[in-house]
Parts: sequence; structure tokens; C-alpha cells
Amino acid sequence: MALMKKIVPALVLTVVLAALVLWHVLGGGNPQLDGEVTNAALSDALVEARDARSSSETGRILFGDMHVHTTLSVDAFQQSLPLLGGEGIHPPADACDFARFCSQLDFYALTDHAEALTPRTWRMVKDSVRQCNAVGERITPDLVAFTGFEWSQTGLTPETHFGHKNVIYRHTDEDRLPARQIGAPGLVDRNFRNWRTLLINIQLPFFAYPDQQPYNDVIYHVREGMSVPECPTGVASPEIPADCREVAETPRDLFQKLDEWGHEALVIPHGTTWGFYTPREYLWDKQLAADQDDPRRQRLIEVFSGHGNAEEYRPYRPLTRTAEGLECPAPTEAFEPCCWRAGEIVRSRCDDPDSMQCAQDVQAARTNYLDAGTAGHATLPGTALAEWGNCGQCTDCFNPAFLHRPGGSVQYMLARGHFGAAETPRHVTLGFMSSSDNHASRPGTGYKELARHRMTEARGAINEEWQRRTFGLPEKTQASVKLGPEDVAAMPPFRTIWVERQASFFMTGGLVAVHAPERTREAIWDSLMRREVYGTSGDRILLWFDLLNAGAAPVPMGSELSFASTPKFRVKAAGSFEQKPGCPDSVVDALGAERVENVCASECYYPSDERRAISRIEVVRIARQMQDSESIDELIDDPWLTFPCPPGAAVCEVEFEDSAFLESSRELLYYVRAVQEPTPAVNAGGLRCDDDGKCEPCYGGYRTDWDDDCLSMNEERAWSSPIYLTPVARAEAR
Repeated sequence: MALMKKIVPALVLTVVLAALVLWHVLGGGNPQLDGEVTNAALSDALVEARDARSSSETGRILFGDMHVHTTLSVDAFQQSLPLLGGEGIHPPADACDFARFCSQLDFYALTDHAEALTPRTWRMVKDSVRQCNAVGERITPDLVAFTGFEWSQTGLTPETHFGHKNVIYRHTDEDRLPARQIGAPGLVDRNFRNWRTLLINIQLPFFAYPDQQPYNDVIYHVREGMSVPECPTGVASPEIPADCREVAETPRDLFQKLDEWGHEALVIPHGTTWGFYTPREYLWDKQLAADQDDPRRQRLIEVFSGHGNAEEYRPYRPLTRTAEGLECPAPTEAFEPCCWRAGEIVRSRCDDPDSMQCAQDVQAARTNYLDAGTAGHATLPGTALAEWGNCGQCTDCFNPAFLHRPGGSVQYMLARGHFGAAETPRHVTLGFMSSSDNHASRPGTGYKELARHRMTEARGAINEEWQRRTFGLPEKTQASVKLGPEDVAAMPPFRTIWVERQASFFMTGGLVAVHAPERTREAIWDSLMRREVYGTSGDRILLWFDLLNAGAAPVPMGSELSFASTPKFRVKAAGSFEQKPGCPDSVVDALGAERVENVCASECYYPSDERRAISRIEVVRIARQMQDSESIDELIDDPWLTFPCPPGAAVCEVEFEDSAFLESSRELLYYVRAVQEPTPAVNAGGLRCDDDGKCEPCYGGYRTDWDDDCLSMNEERAWSSPIYLTPVARAEAR
């Protein structure tokens, strides 16, 4: 009888828990994910004033953001949860309202993760874009919206990793868009659409009761994605039913599917140096091959986003591969590998740092770190982020991506050649753009540096209890822990990657600027396709970069041509406008104060009449690799030239030439950076390490004050698209 009294309550509890789990799996949420676009446009007067600020005798400069996520993306939905300090759902309609009223952009694109979209939510994306365009439909629209998705491929090894690309379509009408988005297999897909992710999320409502609805909603969203069947293989894309999930394993497969549809589209790689998901030894090399590239569509590269800067190449590597296996390289003045730092952390814990036992423990720590891959940090459980110092980071790069992978940098991919059967090496020719990569329906967040948790991707547990439930709070160990592949595979996905540390590297994001003769969809698209574009780190810096002596008229940035004399270039740049606090009255009147707070955080693009100063112009020259044996290190001149700007000048203008171009007898490319005077920016200090190596990370969660925007002084900048020159003699020899 006593035994029964113990068993019966346990059985009842088990049945209740099972019923709750079943309820979460079969129901328990139906989030409203689309929303309604505000039926109001900006006034003609405001749009005309904006155009006047960015126009010249050669046309106007329009600013946009072509990389924006809504809570249709699973990771964005999870970031919206209260346990991470999230604000709740931000549907596609919010992106339109934010771009039109808050950041006051000229254009934007929705690019939710294809792996997270379903037939229902893909229709939402297309419908929301059409709604947004319809509101501002007039001869000169105040805002142009584009439809797109992100192909989010992530391989676990350098050989299988190709990275993420945004696919953006020119047109928005149904017959010129595909019936479904195209996803990628791999880590992102597995994290978005599997039972393990669902079971992790099912636990959360129990802890949040009675405020469990947001967690039920995310469960519903994940479950909906899991319910979509796989598309049949070996069938042309237009012939596949619309209600299935289509994947492309490689860029070649993606380009083939785009060819089958035949719609006009841009493909823009991004995050190419972001070490959060990029394998440690990754190189861009295999994407230089003709079958993995599509120069008709892949015209641009994202050089900067809210996830950091992908521009700069560095010769360092986080590990060395030998015949005996992986080795941990010694640190240099500019770079300390994290495997090395793991050894030094263990050394600091030794009772006798000079002992043989300590030396063995140090070496074991370095080996364990390397063997654990992306989970290397987990081999030293309980170690505070500050103890890791600046390891793995590019300490002399501008706003580097987290765990910057130089083999995926823009400079590397432009210098590197592909040496196949052809007599001449193959290179990629790309224009430069920037974006936000925002996950809260907020295109163009860089207009003001504030509201870190709303305008960047910085997220974290709101208190110690949620920290324990989601990430764990392991006790510190004396020595390193060995983790085999099976151990790493058994860990929750968000514990195998360094989620907490990357919060110090999320910034408000950049913008793409186009030189366009008029404010229309066609003019914007044509500028993007001909690469007459540039990227900024978020400020609306004006930039012109031209080749002067190639004919009757200057040749603009993004051009590619053969040339028979000494090239002469001109650069002009003007700084962004200082911002006034709050929002224009017309914005508040259109949205209402409550929505201005919910969507804009009560702060809008609101320029004064005073421009910030451009402090200098930097010129970068890159020689294209002619032989496989040529060192990339010696092909990149950064900076090749630097020109200080006159103090007080409204526009900084310089001219220069390259007398060595013809003598070089090789393909060269030139681009410029316009660097603005220092101003405060969110997370510009990264881990905020001092000269003694002491760091103060900017946590995404409760361990950094919620109102601390982690501001550091930052030299905002603009990157022109390159001008690509080939000596005439070399061009004729091809």
C-alpha cells in the first residue's frame, strides 16, 4: 500500500507531463506572423529634402538595406522571446514601416532564412513586399521593397562549407517570382527543423507559466516548418509542387535552379569571415571555379554588416595542419589563437606553473581545444569570458567579424585566382555593398547608435535562472576536458557555438548606396547590376570614385575595362549628417506614438544641417594572382595611398594615378575608403580589452547593464566598389 501511494502520484505526474508535451506538439499556438503595413507614405516634401541632401550634378545617391530578417526566421523568432529580453514578434510589415518611417531608407529587401520559411510564410513575404510598394506607389516612390530569401548553407568542414547568400528578385508580381524559396542542407537547416530543436523549445513554456504564449508560438512555428515535406529530386524547379521544401546543396545547384526559373535575381554572399559558423581553415577558393560561380547574378559582395567587417585579409591562421595532425600556432603581436589561450588559462591554474605536470596539462588544453572544433571553449567549463582575452580576434581590423576568418575575406577572394585547365587564372569581379543583417524587421538600423538590444542582435538570458536553464552555469575545472565528436554532437546546438562571446561584436549594421539617375525600382536595380554601388558602416556618407582618363566621360566605380595608359582617378566624399533626437512630427502623425516606440524605439533618422567631417581617404590596390605559388600577402596593398582631408572642408576631393600600372603587366583593382571623424558606436570596442589584456565583454544578457549600449569611438566609413583594370596587351593575349 505504501508503495502504491508513491507509484500512483508518479504515474499521474507522468501522464500530466505527457499530456502537456502532446498539447505543445499538436497545438498550443498560432502566431500572427504577417501584420499590416501602415497605410501612409512619407510626404513629397520630406522625400525631396532627402534627395537634395544626396544629389549632385551626376545624379542622386539612394540608400538601402538588402539583408533583413523578420520573425519568420526561426533564429529571429527565438531572439524575440522574453527569456532573452526580446520584444516579441516583428512581422514583415514592421520591416516596411521601419524602412519608410524610422530609418527612412530608399529601398530594402526581405531575406528571411529559406530553411525556416514554409509555403504559407513565403506567401507572406511576397504579399508584404507588394503591400509596402502599393502604399508608396507613385511616379517617384518614397520606398522600394524587394523580395528575397537567404540560402543559409553551413558545412562543418572547410571542404563542405560554402556559406550564406541572399537571393533577391527584381520584380514582385507573382508570375516573375518562384513558387517557393530554395534552402540549403546543413547546420542551419538542422537547427531550424528537427525534433531536438522542438523538444528544447517545448521545455520553455513550463518555466514561463503563466506567460507561456510566446514560447508556444515559437513551438508552433518550428513544428510548421517540420511539417513541410521534401521536394522530389531530379525534377526542374518550375515543375515541382509549390507546397514542398526545396534545397540546393551547393552554389552550383542554387544557380542551376535559378536558371530553371529564369527570373531576374541577384545573389549576394555575406558573412564570409564570420567565425561563428565558418570552419576554422575555410578558404573561398572552391567558389572561384566557374561551376560554383555565376557572374551574371553574383555581382556584389557584402563587405560589412551588423555582424562585422568582412573586408580585410590577414596572414594569421587559428591552427596549423601537419602530417601529424593539428597544431596550435604560437601567438603574434596582432593575433593569439584561442587554442594557445586555452593553454595559458590552464597554466594560470597550475599549483606549480614550471612543473612537468603543468606543461603536460597546458599541451592537453591546446590539443583538446583544437579537437573540439567550434565547441573548443567548452573544454574549459566555467571559464569566464574575460579570461579568454582577445583570442581568435583580428585586433588590427576595423570592426572585425567575430573570430574573423581571413580566408573568406573580400580582399582574399579578389586577389586569389583559380587555376584550372584554362591558360589564364579565373578571378571573381564583385562590387561592394553593406547591410544590417538585422533579425527584428529593422532595415537600416545604423542611423543612430542606441538601443543595443533592439537595434543589434545582442541577446542573452535576462537573469541567472534563465542562464542556467538555457546555457548552463558549469563549475570551473582545474584542467581541460576532452570532448570527442560524440560529446560535441550530444550538446545542444547553442552550447557548441560561442553564443555569449559573440554578443560583444554585434553592431547596428551598414547600408548599400547606389548611384542612380532616378528614384525608381528599375534605376536601383540597374545600379546594383552594373556595380555602381558602395557600402557604408551605417552612416550616410556620400562617395564618388571614378577613372578619369578612359574616354570622354569618367568611368564610375564597379567598372571593368582594359586600359592602355597610366590610370588617373578621382575621389569625392562628404560625411553624414549629425542627427537630432526623436522623430519628425510627420512620422509620429503617420504611425502614432505607440507604434513609433514599438517599431522605431522612439528614434528616427532625423538629420540636422551639420555634416560630420571626412578625415582621410584611403586607397587599396590589389594585384590579381597570376600563379598559384604567388603569396596573397604580397598582392594586397592596404592602404596603398592615404590622403588626409582638409580640416573644415564640406567635401573631401583627391586625385591620384598609378604610374606602375603598365609596368606591372597584370590585372589590378583599386577601391577607396572614405573614413569619417570618430563618433561613438555600439560595440565598436569588441571585447573592450586594454593594453594589459584585461577585457570587459559586453554581454547580451543580464551581466551587462541592460541600458549600457557599450559605446566606443569608431571611425565610420564607406567602401567604394573597385575599378578593375587589365593592361591592353594582357587582355589581347587572352
